[in-house]
Amino acid sequence: MIWGRYLTAGLQCCRWRVSCHVKRSYSFLPDDVKSLRAVVNPDISKIRNIGIMAHIDAGKTTTTERMLYYSGYTRALGDVDDGDTVTDFMAQERERGITIQSAAVTFDWKSHRINLIDTPGHVDFTLEVERALRVLDGAVAVFDASAGVEAQTLTVWRQAEKHHVPCVCFLNKMDKPAANLSFSIESIRQKLKANPVLLQIPVGSGKNFTGVVDLLTNQKLMWKLRSAGDDGRVFEIKHLDQSDEPELLQEVSEARTALIEQVADLDDEFAELLLTDFSENFDAVPSIKLQEAVRRLTLARKGVPVLCGSSLRNKGVQPLLDAITAYLPAPNERHHDLVRWYKDDLCALAFKVLHDKQRGPLVFLRIYSGTLKPQTAVHNINRNNTERMSRLLVPFADQHVEIPSMTAGNIALTVGLKQTVTGDTIVSSKASAAAAARRAQNDGGTGKKRGEHASVVLSGVEVPDPVFFCTIEPPTMAKQADLDNALNCLQREDPSLKVRVDPDSGQTILCGMGELHIEIIHDRIRREYGIETHLGPLQVAYRETILHEVSTTDTLDRTVGDRRHVVTVELAVRPLKVFSTSGSCELAFPEEVDGQLSTEVKEAVENGVHSSYLQGPLLGYPVQGVSTLIQSVNMESGTSPAMVSACVSRCMLKALRLGGGQVLEPVMSMEVTVGEEHLGSVLGDLAQRRGTVRDIQSRHDNKVLLATVPLAEMMGYSTILRTLTSGNATFSLELDTYEAMNPQDQNTLLKRMSGLL
Repeated sequence: MIWGRYLTAGLQCCRWRVSCHVKRSYSFLPDDVKSLRAVVNPDISKIRNIGIMAHIDAGKTTTTERMLYYSGYTRALGDVDDGDTVTDFMAQERERGITIQSAAVTFDWKSHRINLIDTPGHVDFTLEVERALRVLDGAVAVFDASAGVEAQTLTVWRQAEKHHVPCVCFLNKMDKPAANLSFSIESIRQKLKANPVLLQIPVGSGKNFTGVVDLLTNQKLMWKLRSAGDDGRVFEIKHLDQSDEPELLQEVSEARTALIEQVADLDDEFAELLLTDFSENFDAVPSIKLQEAVRRLTLARKGVPVLCGSSLRNKGVQPLLDAITAYLPAPNERHHDLVRWYKDDLCALAFKVLHDKQRGPLVFLRIYSGTLKPQTAVHNINRNNTERMSRLLVPFADQHVEIPSMTAGNIALTVGLKQTVTGDTIVSSKASAAAAARRAQNDGGTGKKRGEHASVVLSGVEVPDPVFFCTIEPPTMAKQADLDNALNCLQREDPSLKVRVDPDSGQTILCGMGELHIEIIHDRIRREYGIETHLGPLQVAYRETILHEVSTTDTLDRTVGDRRHVVTVELAVRPLKVFSTSGSCELAFPEEVDGQLSTEVKEAVENGVHSSYLQGPLLGYPVQGVSTLIQSVNMESGTSPAMVSACVSRCMLKALRLGGGQVLEPVMSMEVTVGEEHLGSVLGDLAQRRGTVRDIQSRHDNKVLLATVPLAEMMGYSTILRTLTSGNATFSLELDTYEAMNPQDQNTLLKRMSGLL
């Protein structure tokens, strides 16, 4: 039964009817059943692991729903407003109409297997985008065609660039009155610093948007929807001819010429083909040759194909699916140097954990090499332990289908890995990791000095530091153990959620990425774990640094049992000029000191320094923007590394206190889109929040206000903005940097934290 459901839901085919033009529709036919082996493990060249990323409300989830419907995976069109989408399956997602968790779905399009992850667009859930892009091979960036590049678009684009992920752009919402193709293209070029390669132009605009012209083939694709319930499955394809509007023919001719010239400028092979075989008529170049060149540009990240449509109006999604299979890479076209050392042995990365009440932890794995099978033991290099995987599943959002095996290039869902967390490397055995390490060493691979397997561990997922925190309390002390269990499970699912216990008050502290993040966690504890918790006031997670350069020394002389430990440390600290959002601090050893210390002692020194960065001397916030130079470490024989670490930590604390305390506050980059009639009110309110206006731009009939503002001033801003503008404004925030708080505000904060205010 379970396999029958999978086969019927996941497959599709094409049905053609030829007349003066072609009508194309996609539906399931009985003879489209593939072999069991093809369904489970398609050829790696036919796999596409992709993510959908965008600014909030650009239409990611709606686009995903259309992909699932046209591929035959779903039988009805899901709608975000109706709360019946496949990938937004959490209660909080359906109530709010936003994506909170990344959700994975697997479906077939024509002869290709697509593993797709729909990611959130809200800045509070940026980790979900980060860990999805870490394991994906390509991405679709969705844009609101009336807005172009927006604030969170920049964030997710930078994340894709960091992981060298090739992208395709989809200009959505072409049916909006303010949709503007040239404006959107220019914003991609200017703001993203990318080379947009326009492959389609729209036919009609606003309510009259009816289709697109494919510039590669000179074909017009038209969706003539005859009723509001028309699902867009059927569309017409016809070649342009003289019966078409002269303006459209002229526009297509100019756009295709520009496309050919742009591709020739960026791809030498295509340029040579033009000059050799089509020098007399560039327009005669075959569309397949142009498509191959666009694919090379995309994979090399020299250009980004741009398509357009309207997902909500069921127009343009099928060509987008074709573009995903045509231009984005297969897993074997992405080069992971480390993986080659495993050869045919299993190597996989855990990138997400979910908790299921019946099955326990469910771990998402991206398989880079080898084969994964249920009822087998696997080795976790990061935890240095072996676990037994009981079941292997294909992920379909909150529905899962059990399978007998899965090969390299796929994304799998496993049951039974109780110790594995996000970022762990999974291999078939400890012996296979050792063999890979030997191959890496013989190949001249440079490993980290953390052990013999360090060089064969896949890089994990970078987790941002939290910016908000608050206390959380159970209704009664009898519920404390249940709350601790709930928080442990949620932390495994969401590494950006941090939980700690205040050493003075004993209270549990919840640390998150924003107001919405903490609000969602609070709601999940109530719904999923049945605990009515109380949250304390939301507070900003400040940082601390120093003002002056300081040199200091400290000696530790301690006898433990019959063993005496004596160590003297001399070090210097100085403030860094530039503060980043990553909490960076520097540690350096002069060459003469570095050569004298053993690896064990150096690790002890590093541990002592890093532990002192966790809690600053002023208010106990983490230390940032400090450079430490270890000038000397002198120790008597028999002194343990733990004592060295303790001495360094004590010496660092002394130096940080002498360096003068400075509080750093998180400053947000802010974008507000508002009507001109409300701009004055928004600017006046922003001035009261210590905001700094960077620019005011025009976007159609609206103004786009770009500013920086301290995070502490943004509590409850969405409610205030709604009141000021009668609900006719939107805004987004992104952590920009940490800045030194001015003396007056710092004194006020110190008094408040000391209970004097």
